[in-house]
Amino acid sequence: MKIAYVLNTYPQPSHSFIRRELQALEQQGAAVLRLAMRPSDTALADPGDQAEASRTEYVLKAGPGRLLAALVQEALAAPRRFSKALALAFQLARASDKGVLRHLIYLGEAAHVKQRCAAEGVQHMHAHFGTNSAAVAMLAHVLGGPAYSFTVHGPEEFDAPHALSLGEKISRAAFTVAVSSFGKSQLSRWAPFGKWDSLKVVHCGIEPERFADPAPLPGGALRLAAIGRFVEQKGQMVLVRAMAQLVEKIPDVHLALIGDGGMRPDLEAAIADHGLQQNITLTGWLAEDGVRRELARAHALVMPSFAEGLPMVVMEAMAAARPVIATYIAGTPELVVPGQTGWLVPAGDEAALAEAVLQLAKTPPDQRAEMGQAGRARVLERHDSAKEAARLAAHVRQAISG
Repeated sequence: MKIAYVLNTYPQPSHSFIRRELQALEQQGAAVLRLAMRPSDTALADPGDQAEASRTEYVLKAGPGRLLAALVQEALAAPRRFSKALALAFQLARASDKGVLRHLIYLGEAAHVKQRCAAEGVQHMHAHFGTNSAAVAMLAHVLGGPAYSFTVHGPEEFDAPHALSLGEKISRAAFTVAVSSFGKSQLSRWAPFGKWDSLKVVHCGIEPERFADPAPLPGGALRLAAIGRFVEQKGQMVLVRAMAQLVEKIPDVHLALIGDGGMRPDLEAAIADHGLQQNITLTGWLAEDGVRRELARAHALVMPSFAEGLPMVVMEAMAAARPVIATYIAGTPELVVPGQTGWLVPAGDEAALAEAVLQLAKTPPDQRAEMGQAGRARVLERHDSAKEAARLAAHVRQAISG
């Protein structure tokens, strides 16, 4: 079985779940052609991401001339199919705020992807995210390429389903994947009833062997970790404000903010304004072993997000036997069970977030450890990357067999 993974920007530090999924497919015997539109403009700290970059074909590096030539070839070889694809590109453009030119570029990318799939004997295309990568896969299919599927993570797709023509993409796909039951419920809002059976749940996964021997919870002053892109939806600013409340009662509490992004200057300013320079460290992006080291030093993970799909960082923290304090949003309650594996708080409520951390601080060490182990058992049962890749592979085989 040969699959093409159609991706926008790959690899990225925050998208290691895609790497784990396609590598698990390869370990189970599938051949995977990596077709990304562009490389990441973020430095890749993780050796695994660096290796993936070297194995990935970047469509836009072919250049405008090559993409235009691919379009002309498709138009001459199959005018009727090309006309349908062109009409679909205009339909997508009318719904979107990206404009016609952007969608004509998607069509050129799709022509190149279709030809690469034909040259490599690809039997199925799978895209991640319901954005332009799914549009390219859909257009490549209309041009005569293999059937496609795509994984929707959220929250971006759920914020703009009309602009992304999410219903159209679902209708034309062999199947569509959600990463949680919550995600599947959101896809059901935009899928015709006749396509509901094509909506599948395949969780993002972790590699259990990388968490085979989690470190015991540390002693000493309370240490927290938060991991994610520094963007508004991740809610780090709420966490900084909660920390300002916490230091009044726990002066030596420490938070490692792991990640980077456009909000970094705002976070740095807020940390300085609240005098939290000794309590909060911004680590930047870390390789996976660096993230595991920070989790080993922490008593809990805090995820203050406003919007999510199903957060990988929560899975990794639970696999590392750490309790989790998270917001009650999206698929997160499918992972974090209050009182058993951590705490859930309303999104945007800095006082509730601070109170949850205080509850963590008051929880006896042996009870924290029990919560960590309960979370570890839950995530290893539900989010093994090999098992989830096998689930995806079964859906692909069914699509190939027709």
